[in-house]
Amino acid sequence: LTLEVDVVKSEGPKLVPFFKATCVYFVLWLPTSSPSWFSALIKCLPIFCLWVFLLAHGINFLVAHRSASRILAGLIFSAVGDAFLIWQEQGYFIHGLLMFAITHILYSSAFGMKPLDLKAGLMMGLISSSCYAFLYSYLSGPFTYLVAVYIALIGFMGWRAVAGMQLCNDLWTWTKLSACIGAMLFMVSDLTIAVNKFCFPVPYSRVIIMATYYAAQMLIALSAVESRDEEDFKKRS
Repeated sequence: LTLEVDVVKSEGPKLVPFFKATCVYFVLWLPTSSPSWFSALIKCLPIFCLWVFLLAHGINFLVAHRSASRILAGLIFSAVGDAFLIWQEQGYFIHGLLMFAITHILYSSAFGMKPLDLKAGLMMGLISSSCYAFLYSYLSGPFTYLVAVYIALIGFMGWRAVAGMQLCNDLWTWTKLSACIGAMLFMVSDLTIAVNKFCFPVPYSRVIIMATYYAAQMLIALSAVESRDEEDFKKRS
């Protein structure tokens, strides 16, 4: 508990720019019907702040902890994906999809393959299969297989986040819980995008998509700082 309180005190101030940038996005609420570089900047700004949040822990930390550097790389691809999706109606949706597919591969790699937890894998497999089965009849052309691959990748990422939490073994930490909740929120955000784009209009879709997306990215970014926090705490103890 002492470590958790210590972490909140040390990490909280570094996230203030992210919260401010997120508020700017929701306050301005720029129309998606007229995409521009300014709207792309406003949408990507919270993610840029998460880059700064991780870089604030030092380059040496990122070099020493491969999981943190992979999450940073995932955030970079996410920002590029966000920019592409600003112009999705102009034909850049697939480009955005590709960027986020790479993001999920990087996040999966950051979360690692230990412990394996096949039960969690089976659960995520069933959830992912159910989502694709629901979407399938609405898909056509290349999206039939592109969406299948994307769902498999985000489902795999969700599995690795859930498996890493080790809740059943009482070995969870706040950062592993953060990664798990972040992955689940990312799945909610992307499923909302898919349903809204391919199936039928979802009420308040943009609010749901962006609120869950920004929260997901923040929680996943937070999950990268565990090693640093433990080291700092031990030095002070």
